[in-house]
Amino acid sequence: MSDGSLSQDEIDALLQGTGGMDFGAESGGGAGISDADRDAFFAVIKETVASQKSNLSMLVTKSASVKAASAEVLTRPALIQKLANEVVEIELDFSDGVSGRHLYVMDGASAIRIASPMMGQDGVELDDAAVNALQEAFSQVSGPVVTALGDKTGKTIMTEAPTGRVADRDDVSVPEESFIAITYQFTVEGDEPAMIIEIYDAGIVSAVVGKSSAAPKAQSNPFGVASSNADPFAAMAGGGGGSSSGSGAVQSGGGPNVQSVQFPGLQPQVTQTEQGNISLLMDVYMEMTVELGRTKKLIREILGMGEGTIIELDKLAGEPVDILVNHKLIAKGEVVVIDENFGVRVTEIVSPMERVTNMT
Repeated sequence: MSDGSLSQDEIDALLQGTGGMDFGAESGGGAGISDADRDAFFAVIKETVASQKSNLSMLVTKSASVKAASAEVLTRPALIQKLANEVVEIELDFSDGVSGRHLYVMDGASAIRIASPMMGQDGVELDDAAVNALQEAFSQVSGPVVTALGDKTGKTIMTEAPTGRVADRDDVSVPEESFIAITYQFTVEGDEPAMIIEIYDAGIVSAVVGKSSAAPKAQSNPFGVASSNADPFAAMAGGGGGSSSGSGAVQSGGGPNVQSVQFPGLQPQVTQTEQGNISLLMDVYMEMTVELGRTKKLIREILGMGEGTIIELDKLAGEPVDILVNHKLIAKGEVVVIDENFGVRVTEIVSPMERVTNMT
């Protein structure tokens, strides 16, 4: 190739990106997750810790802390060795924008430490109600993470509805191939830390960090040609000068140096609201009322009311009154007198999960 032209095999290899020729590029898909990809992905996750903490504190109505302790590239057998015999898993797979397996795995004790304050009870059992509370918790906690990953990829990422279950460690729904496992330490005020493992499959990791790592590799050019994306008809544009080889060779004559124009992508920048971050609503006023009781009267009885009429309610003396927010029950209490005003002392409160459900 002393004339600088390329053979047809070499051109095919450039167009295909492989063709059996080793250009030093990493193989995709099943080749695994590199340490650089792991670190880049973990850096994005760590930026969301403050928002995760805010959402968790709101759900448990106590001071809480969230710490992203470590990120590892694991396989299924390696993860199983780290797990307790019985675990709780909450699946929140990515379904739109970026697709892939995403779930949280924790031991039973850690699951109880999160579910108990949400349900307003101590030491709850790992029944359906507790699993539902955990689904709500991790749906809210993962909101800032999903938003951050969407900003990184420039796509609107959506997750499927959360599902949860108690399972043996050998039956966890983790991918067979390598994945990133991020270990969190969730601590609720007055309780021991809960250790949570969040799992992202290789497809999600590749979608988030793959573009930035692939860009410099696409510029490598072992043959010194201007660009592998050059117009394939540029060689014909020289007119009736010297002849060109039938294999589409690059001309090295005195013609103009024609290069392809690189236009920036026209992908719109999507401005996303933080999914699940209810803390944005903290400064909104809501109507709170106290309901002493109710009763039903006939129309004739209502029309016959006058001064001095006594209305008997459906509540007994000393029975707690209902505390409503926007006509939704959130607590019960007893009537007290504060200076010259009536007040209510809260004696019973519904769980945070029920309050969020009732207010939506």
